[in-house]
Amino acid sequence: MSQPIVQHFFDEPTNTFSYVIRDPDGQACAILDSVLDFDYASGRTDVRSADEIIRYVRDNDLTVEWILETHVHADHLSAAPYLHEKLGGKTGIGARITDVQEIFGKAFNAGTEFARDGSQFDQLFEEGDTFTIGGLEGRVLHTPGHTPACLTYVIGDAAFVGDTLFMPDYGTARCDFPGGDARTLYHSIQKVLALPEETRIFLCHDYKAPGRDEYHHMTTVAEQRQANVHVHEGISEEEFVRMRTERDATLDMPRLILPSVQVNMRAGEMPPEEDNGQIYLKVPINLF
Repeated sequence: MSQPIVQHFFDEPTNTFSYVIRDPDGQACAILDSVLDFDYASGRTDVRSADEIIRYVRDNDLTVEWILETHVHADHLSAAPYLHEKLGGKTGIGARITDVQEIFGKAFNAGTEFARDGSQFDQLFEEGDTFTIGGLEGRVLHTPGHTPACLTYVIGDAAFVGDTLFMPDYGTARCDFPGGDARTLYHSIQKVLALPEETRIFLCHDYKAPGRDEYHHMTTVAEQRQANVHVHEGISEEEFVRMRTERDATLDMPRLILPSVQVNMRAGEMPPEEDNGQIYLKVPINLF
């Protein structure tokens, strides 16, 4: 089986890794978990992170077949619409996006014009679905817990886990967002850890655990089984749920959660213009 060539891109302001996943025997590729730069204080967006990906794709004469999301991110805005406009490709996310849209559609009072059926995306993936990137075959694991719609994409010897797992010295995703659940996350992680031990795990974020000075974007199933500080082999479900619940109670909300969710639940599109031609993002008061 062909193994993908994976190029990572890092957005340090949001600690986010994006990826271009390439067919080694052709020019087909997919883009995963892109970033639209956003300055909250000024309300201004920028496409410098997305343009870096575009340059890589064009410099290597690649054809984008997919623009994929592992989940509705709460810490950065997606650049999927911009990348789709510039490079083509079909957009994809987990089918349970409809749950996220229902939860946050109500939270932001998005109105009846906001469709809650996932139709903003080209493809809604279910557990066990497969897709191709040129000659590569990918398969989908539904790995909820952080959010209801989280997916892991397994492509050859590579697994793209979103926020489900971090580097072994940092642990696992929080589960206190609406629709999250620590017990569900534990079982999702077991799916990932059941993959062959040599499987490369590509992360969506890294925050440099205490004592580590460099950012890392990749680990392996074997390393996670042996050394993940939250969920290594021998940690029971009850131990994990207790730890995760207690830890989540101490965490602040992500800095960009309010703008991110409003945009990402729309597949990266901004809310519609108001009658003055201006786009606005909402800040619910005392809701979260």
